[in-house]
Amino acid sequence: MTFDAFDLHRDILGAVAHHGFETPTPIQEKAIPAILTGSDLLGLAQTGTGKTAAFVLPIIHRLMKGRCRSPRALVLAPTRELAAQINDAVRSLGKGTGLRSAVIYGGVGMSPQTEALGRGVDILVACPGRLLDHLSQKNVDFSRLETLVIDEADRMFDMGFLPDIRRIARHLPVKRQTLLFSATMPADIRGLADDMLHDAVTVQIGHTKPIDTVSHALYPVEHHLKAALLRDLLAATDTDSVLVFTRTKHRAERVARQLSHAGFRAVSLQGNLSQSRREKAIEGFRSGSYQILVATDIAARGIDVSAISHVINFDMPDTVDAYTHRIGRTGRAEKTGDAFTFITRDDAAMIGAIEQVLGERIARKTLPGFDYEKPNDAPAQGANPHQRQQQRGARPRKGGRQERSF
Repeated sequence: MTFDAFDLHRDILGAVAHHGFETPTPIQEKAIPAILTGSDLLGLAQTGTGKTAAFVLPIIHRLMKGRCRSPRALVLAPTRELAAQINDAVRSLGKGTGLRSAVIYGGVGMSPQTEALGRGVDILVACPGRLLDHLSQKNVDFSRLETLVIDEADRMFDMGFLPDIRRIARHLPVKRQTLLFSATMPADIRGLADDMLHDAVTVQIGHTKPIDTVSHALYPVEHHLKAALLRDLLAATDTDSVLVFTRTKHRAERVARQLSHAGFRAVSLQGNLSQSRREKAIEGFRSGSYQILVATDIAARGIDVSAISHVINFDMPDTVDAYTHRIGRTGRAEKTGDAFTFITRDDAAMIGAIEQVLGERIARKTLPGFDYEKPNDAPAQGANPHQRQQQRGARPRKGGRQERSF
C-alpha cells in the first residue's frame, strides 16, 4: 500500500514524497481513512509508530476545502517539545497548501503568540496551561473549530492536565471531530474517551509491548558507580546518537557536565533550562553537534530524532509505560536500537514487571574491565569526621553477589 491509496490532495502527496515516505505505517494505514470520513477516533499506539502524520495528513486534507481566520483544528500536547514537533510536522507536510499553523506553550512570552493568533491560523498546536491563559484573555476564538486532537493522553494524565483539557473543551463546539491518542488506557483516560468521543473508531497498534526493533540489557551496578560505568560503557560502545535518561533534572545536568568533562559531546535537557536553551539542546542533538543528550522524562515523547542508536536508563523509570516510552526513542524508522538500563537492588520489582510485558528475561551484563568493587568514598550528608572515616573503611560488596541478586 502507498499513500496514493488515501486519495489525499496532490500538494500533500508531494510533501509526503519530498520527505521520502513511501509506505504508510500500521497506525497511518488504519487511522487516516477513518479520520478522512470525519469519524471520532481512539488511537492506541506507542511512540515511534508514525502517529503524528496519521492525524496531521488527513486534517490538512480536510481543511484545504475552506479558509477562515479562527482555528479549525486544535492539537493539545503535554510538553513544549512535543507541541513544537507537531507544529513542525504540520508546516512541513502542509507546505504549499496555504494553511497557517501556530504553536503556543508556556515558558516564553505571550505577545508573539497573541500576534500569531491575531493574524489568523487554521491549525493551532498548544499545551493546555498556556492555551487556558489565552482563552482567559479572549485571544482565541474556537467557534469555527472542526477537529480536536488530544495527543499523548496518558502523559497528559501523568502531568495533571486532564482537568485543563475538560475546561478547554467547554470553549469548543459540541459538534466536532475528536481524535484521542494514547499509548496506554488507564481508567482516567478511558473515562475521558467515553466523555469526549462519540461512535469512535478504535485503532490499536501494539500499545503495551515495546517495539521489537530494540534489544534490551540490564547492567547491575551500585548507585555510586553509575556515572563511572556510564563513561566507560560509552567509551567501549559503538554508538551514533545516545539518549540518557535520569530521574531528576539536577542529576541530568550533573551527568551531562561530567560527560562533557570526560571529552564527550554531551548536553542536558531538563526543566531548569530556558526555552531557548532547550531548543538549542534539541537542535544540537538532532544535528549531531551533541552526540549525547541527558534528559529527564520530559524528553521521552518530544524528540523526533530517528538516528538514536542507544537509550540508556541511568535511573530505572517509575513505571513500565515510562520504560516503553523511553526506549521507544530508539529502533525507529525500521532501524534497530539498544536499550541499556542501570539497575540497583531497589529495582527488582520494576524489572519483573518489565520482563512480564516483554515476555522474556532481559540479559544481565557487565562491562569487562570495570571495577565494580570500588567503595563509595562520598560521605553521607551531615556525617561527622569520625563517621566519614568509618565509611571510607567500609568493606564493599562483591560484584558477583551483586549480580546474583537481580
